[in-house]
This record gives sequence, C-alpha cells and structure tokens, in this order.
Amino acid sequence: MPTKTLRIPTPDGQADAFAAFPDGDGPHPAVLMYMDAIGLRPVLRDMAATLAAHGYYVLVPNLFYRHGPAPVVELPDHIGVADRQTVFGKLMPIVAAHTTDHARTDAEAYLGFLADQPEVRPGPVAATGYCMGAVLALRAAAACPDRVAAVAGFHPGPVVTDEADSPHRLLSGMRARVHLGFSPNDITAEPLGELNRAFDAAGVGYTTEIYPDTVHGFTMADTAAFDPAAFQRHWDRLLSLLDHTLVAR
Repeated sequence: MPTKTLRIPTPDGQADAFAAFPDGDGPHPAVLMYMDAIGLRPVLRDMAATLAAHGYYVLVPNLFYRHGPAPVVELPDHIGVADRQTVFGKLMPIVAAHTTDHARTDAEAYLGFLADQPEVRPGPVAATGYCMGAVLALRAAAACPDRVAAVAGFHPGPVVTDEADSPHRLLSGMRARVHLGFSPNDITAEPLGELNRAFDAAGVGYTTEIYPDTVHGFTMADTAAFDPAAFQRHWDRLLSLLDHTLVAR
C-alpha cells in the first residue's frame, strides 16, 4: 500500500499530512480524513491505510500544524482512563485555538491539494472525521458544497450549539450526503432532534445514529474508549456511504 508524508501549503504555513492510496491503476476517488482531538498518530495512519485498501486516496492532515508537526504533544502508546486528564490538559488549549476561520481556510487548502494530485480522480471528494474532526468535515462540506459529496462523522464534537456558526446552522446549500454516528454520551434527544430538523429543512440526505453501549471515542483503538463492534459498524456505514456517493459518480 503506497503511502506518503506530505506538506500542504495553507494561508498560515504548511500542514504536515499523511496519505495512503491503492497500488496500481488510478486515479482514485479521494477521502479527506479529519483526525480526532488527540491528533495525527499511528492509529489514524492505520485507518487511512485500511480505507485506501478499498480503493480510495486518503489524506489525513495534522490539524494542529500551527503548533508544530505531529505529534504536537507527547502521547502514550495507549491512552487509558488514567492518562486522559494529562493528555487532554495539554491538548484542549490547542483545540480551542483552532478557529472556524482556520477550519474554512484549511479545508480549502486540503481540497485544493487533493484536486492537484495525479493519483486523485477529478470531481467531488468525501470528508470523514472523528471527534472534532467530524465537526470539521461538516464545516468543509458547508464551506465547499461543490467539492464535498459525502460526510461521515463518528463520535462528533458539538454539532448543535447556541453559536451563530454552529454546524447545524450551516447546512443550507450543502450537497453532501451525511452519516453521523454518535455514542449515547455525545448528544441528547433534544439537540439530536434539532439537528435532524435542520438537515430536513436544508434538504440534505442524511442518517444519524446512536451506537449503543459506546462512549465518546469508540473508533480509536489506542484508547480505553475503543469498542470493536462499533468500530466495525463505523466501517460498514462509511464504506456504504462512499460506495453510494463517490464510486457511483
């Protein structure tokens, strides 16, 4: 499986990134994979390689590049419950510094980079993300509706807030088909209903789903939150979405 370590020009510098793609004939449909708040690390490289094996060019940028190359903070090989306070104590100021303006300009840079790659098939791409990355995948699809055909987000960060730029307020004009998979502690019934109504009002094709008996972070095999059954369900939902959007084009 070919892989590359890359540097992507952005208005604020250069984002280090990882790409995986199939060996052999191309070009291939592309997926922009947004990392979770813990950052770009081996588990995400493994997930990108798994997705690439299904026929996709997968780009995983370091969203925290403004603070240095990945890993921006030192991480244990496995993040257990006892590690969370220390790890997130270091990460949360970095997460908070990633503004919605950063999200927009970065998305434009990442999508522009993909469009220039010879291994990437021309046309719209998919955006998938985890934790904060799920929110950023939605923002990318809202900011660049003609360039993002599908969004898959898993254990998302807040997607319904009181802010004027809450993700659920940005759906008008979005053309992507969306799947969001939540753990029970990611969202409650009232904001989930508000989110679904916003999708309906915008005419967006979507599914939202609570993955039972999981906690936030259930796809991440290097954390205590990992749930193997939910991880497989995530692959089932993601691959089905991609098959019905990118492959069919």
